[in-house]
Amino acid sequence: MMTVTSIYVIGRIIHYIILFVGFLISLLALGIKLTELALVASALGVGIGLGLQGLVNNFVSGIMILLEKSLKVGDFIELADGMVGEVKEIQMRATLIRTNDNIDVLIPNATLTSGMVTNWTLSDNLRRFRIPFSVAYGSDKDIVRQAVLEAAREVKYTLDIEGKEPKVWMTGFGDSSLNFTLGVWVEPDFVKHPTSLMSDYLWAIDDSFRKYDIEIPFPQT
Repeated sequence: MMTVTSIYVIGRIIHYIILFVGFLISLLALGIKLTELALVASALGVGIGLGLQGLVNNFVSGIMILLEKSLKVGDFIELADGMVGEVKEIQMRATLIRTNDNIDVLIPNATLTSGMVTNWTLSDNLRRFRIPFSVAYGSDKDIVRQAVLEAAREVKYTLDIEGKEPKVWMTGFGDSSLNFTLGVWVEPDFVKHPTSLMSDYLWAIDDSFRKYDIEIPFPQT
């Protein structure tokens, strides 16, 4: 059974073939013979060598992306510069990315094949997020863990199933604080909203700290 991704890939490739065939038919309709097409191809080769390398590189890279399926429409990706967004369309020259601020960005296909791209949803829509937080020295670590786990379970999209339970790790001793990290697995629909997700957990943690009278650290110098 064909998947939506396979249908999209086949559709794009057929689109490119139709354009190429249509281009050849147009030339033949204009009376250009096959021998003359060879001359046109040679001229195109010179043009590619002089100034179209980038266009051809992006086109070939787009074909590679489609065939490898390393990126698919609907994937949520992060680029090396920190930009995150959802893949909306893989075009001939560039891939359309839509950020969470509803900004459409065209990324050259060659950039996606030659640079580092983190695909958050390549093979699994589930993802664990790490939320760092700190408490003042002297805080009861067991109560801190209890408070933070309660806060995590208050957030509606937290997964709490076997193997994917919320966890609290102590990560270090700061200048003025004990440092911890909350690790939580979240439902697939919320993976694509990391900023609001981080805010929801920090909000819940602060509420829980107030409930248990846990002190937020401040500089001791």
